[in-house]
Amino acid sequence: MALEPAVSLHRRIQELLLGFSRGISASLSVGSALEALCAEVNDLFGTSRVSVWIHYRRARELALAGSSDPAHAAAPTRVQTDSDTIPASGLRLDGPQFVGPAPGGGRILVAPLRGWRRALGTVVVEGEAKDLDDQQFIDAVYDFGRQFSFALENVQLLEEVLQQRRLLEDTFNSLIDLVVVTDNDTRVVQMNDAFASRAGRPRQALIDRPLSELVSAEIAQWVAASDPTTSATSASASVRVRQFTDDRLGGIFAATMTPLINHEGTPTGRVLVARDITAQVQLETEREALRGRLAQSEKLASLGQFVAGIAHEMNNPLQGVLGHLELLIDTSEAAKPVRPTLRRIYQEGDRAAKIVRNLLIFTGSQRMSRHRLRVDRVLARALSSRAASLKRNAIDVSREYEDALRVSGDPLLLQQALLNILINAEHAIAATGKPGHIHTRIASTNNGKTVRLTIEDSGAGIPAEVLPRMFDPFFTTKDVGQGTGLGLAITYGIIQEHGGTVHASNVPNSGARFTIDLPALEETQKS
Repeated sequence: MALEPAVSLHRRIQELLLGFSRGISASLSVGSALEALCAEVNDLFGTSRVSVWIHYRRARELALAGSSDPAHAAAPTRVQTDSDTIPASGLRLDGPQFVGPAPGGGRILVAPLRGWRRALGTVVVEGEAKDLDDQQFIDAVYDFGRQFSFALENVQLLEEVLQQRRLLEDTFNSLIDLVVVTDNDTRVVQMNDAFASRAGRPRQALIDRPLSELVSAEIAQWVAASDPTTSATSASASVRVRQFTDDRLGGIFAATMTPLINHEGTPTGRVLVARDITAQVQLETEREALRGRLAQSEKLASLGQFVAGIAHEMNNPLQGVLGHLELLIDTSEAAKPVRPTLRRIYQEGDRAAKIVRNLLIFTGSQRMSRHRLRVDRVLARALSSRAASLKRNAIDVSREYEDALRVSGDPLLLQQALLNILINAEHAIAATGKPGHIHTRIASTNNGKTVRLTIEDSGAGIPAEVLPRMFDPFFTTKDVGQGTGLGLAITYGIIQEHGGTVHASNVPNSGARFTIDLPALEETQKS
């Protein structure tokens, strides 16, 4: 080949490969750029078809990646690298070489594509070249293969980098933990989808915003308080961990804050990772409450066995004493001078008998008869029995009921349980020395499976140190002679006998709240 045509052909090949590289940079589509390149090279050589096969090392295959013939390129074709096929044979060559005749006539020239220390694929040129002899044709394909190998290897390296970046981004966004990256001034430079979703705004709207605009002031100050001059060697020692509640992000989080160190070992920002532990905290709270109820039940069961025996032994002689006192007071003339003293003795003895009866209720020794009950009516009877006392203490009562919610239980025992709570509420309000209010509410919960009765008072509330012991037997905060400490323990036992639960808490900025949950009768059992 003369020098001028050779230089012209070389320059034309360079232009084609430059267009190939630009096409990939613009579209990031190797397939379409390869097809365009094959068509242009085919026109340049004047051959019948040019195809490019790409080598996939891990699969040990060659795949047809582009062709000047659209029909040929559309057929997915793969061959093994150790096969006797023309593309596979070309991969093992040192340079371009003619092989058997092409299907449409003419010969096939196959050339290997080699990068730095690896085989990239092969170029298969079918048909005779115009205006080129065999050596010129081989030289031209060799020149094309050498320059194309450089471009292809750069493209593959770019693809690998982009693939790794996509993998990192997908991994980053697949984390369920909230991740946000800031600079040294705590301005947001990156975040994952989980954080953007919690923040409630598109990611682009959050970039370069101060972290304090996206999280609570407490956690923003905690992140900002870390030392931004941390070196790479001390980064691990600068990791900080804490738990916090954030209303902006909506939950309770276990947060980890680490310095962001670049490849030069220079601190460039901070990385905050927040794991939502709201469900775990709530579960642990429920478990703690369940452990408390279990401990209470075990305590009541153990004490109940002991008390039941004593109560039965005390009840019989007390009833005998009371009976004889009553006869003595009513029928004996000799008792007239000391009758007031005898009546006082009778009253104290009757008080002792009532305590024994309460002990029997507490231990479950009283037989419970079950009936279908409307909870609002049981509560109404309990309130009616306290009407005079409520009026005397200037306590008004409000009611908030759902219609005809029914449970199965003993009306007298349930009324006793509610009375104990109402009396407790009365005493709490009276202790304030002011008029008060009791609010009662009956509602259906748990998809109709539970009837919830709530009694709230406007007293001073329950002290934190008293709250865990509210239902302990014989525990009382009242003065000596004012209470036995069995009222709420009896309530607890009665509600438990009915298959329910009772819970005491404080109402914010108000008094105490008692919540009773009882199993509701099924709809088919309701009248």
